[in-house]
Amino acid sequence: MTRRTLFGTSLAAAAAAADGLPSVTHPRATSGDSVEPVWKERLSVTVGPSGADINGSTERAVQAAVDAAARWGGGTVRILPGTYRFRNAVYLKSDVRIVGAGLDTQIVKEPSVKSALAADSDWYDQEITLKDASGFRLGDGVCIRGKNADGNGNVVLKRTLVARDGNRFKLDRALRENAWLPGSPTVATLFPLFSGENISNIQIENLAFDGNKDRNEELDGNYAGCIFLQDCARISIRGVTARNYRGDGISWQICHDVSVEECHSHDNTGLGLHPGSGSQRPLIRNNKLVANDQGLFFCWGVKYGLAERNTIVGSRRFGISIGHRDTDNLIRDNEIRSSGEVGILFRKERGFAYNAHRNRVERNRIIDVTRDWGFGIDIQGQTGQVRIGDNEIRHSGAAEKRVGVRIGEEAGEITLAANRIEGFAEAVKDLRKKA
Repeated sequence: MTRRTLFGTSLAAAAAAADGLPSVTHPRATSGDSVEPVWKERLSVTVGPSGADINGSTERAVQAAVDAAARWGGGTVRILPGTYRFRNAVYLKSDVRIVGAGLDTQIVKEPSVKSALAADSDWYDQEITLKDASGFRLGDGVCIRGKNADGNGNVVLKRTLVARDGNRFKLDRALRENAWLPGSPTVATLFPLFSGENISNIQIENLAFDGNKDRNEELDGNYAGCIFLQDCARISIRGVTARNYRGDGISWQICHDVSVEECHSHDNTGLGLHPGSGSQRPLIRNNKLVANDQGLFFCWGVKYGLAERNTIVGSRRFGISIGHRDTDNLIRDNEIRSSGEVGILFRKERGFAYNAHRNRVERNRIIDVTRDWGFGIDIQGQTGQVRIGDNEIRHSGAAEKRVGVRIGEEAGEITLAANRIEGFAEAVKDLRKKA
């Protein structure tokens, strides 16, 4: 049984069991029903530089294969070995599995180009005018950025250029925000390499993404990454390399039941893995997160997640960061080495209700912090009901001002149990006022 089939059937079966309904023992394919037989074969389409069902080495060829599989009601897209150069994202579709040949299937982002706008565009417009259109092509994925009319907020819009007359370009969708010259709007060819919005039941396996960060501008993980997902469910990402993106490696926002396993996210300027706001039940297992700004970042309201057996090395700031209403998560059996400032950070939030409560940190190895004032674990804000047990927290060099576990003065109930803490100037620094 494939992961996609398991996703579809397990939830329906669980719901039936909870209601006391009989088990489905002889399933049939019934219109609108996600419980189906386990089909031995499904439709498959190949894409590659040559000798494939669809020949090509750009995002257009891969998009054509994804669209074909989706039109058949789901199936597998096999991306053959080769180097594929993207000027836009591939937009994923529900019930489609995409499989590559590991490091032999390289997907590279082309260098970004940028221009200021030459004329205002209103929120209802579906076109923009560039000051300098050199380097832009039809089909390019672009990001339009500027300030709101009142100057108090940012506008960030992702679109595709679909028609042209000189410096004027039509967009695939209306702006729905004002792009006015007083807000200094710019347009740049920035996009995720794989993008999914409002889809479900997909698999991404054995692909290597390269964000070409030395020749691209920054686009943060709320909008992009090598892989970026928004409002999705039941996603499996396995055996993927996500590297060199000027932003995040893999980011998913308001996405539920996402599993990321055996992936290698490294040398990104942002976050290695970014389970984003509101994401429920993420499974993050057996990944290597190396030389990112932060290794694993729990965003806002990430709940009931499991992060285990990951190796997180050389994060420039934090190995793992958890904060705003990230509750009821389990972080265990990870190895976190050579973090710049903190191995595991519980972020300070605006008040008690906003902090990361009821989380467990167990059986991790937190080795070395490079800043001489760094912390193995740092618990900030009014964080409470956290258990930190059976961890090895060790620094192998000079202790300097480093602290094994720091508990902030506003912290609530923090349980420390059977941790081995060695090599720090202070093993535990508890700043809470004693009764």
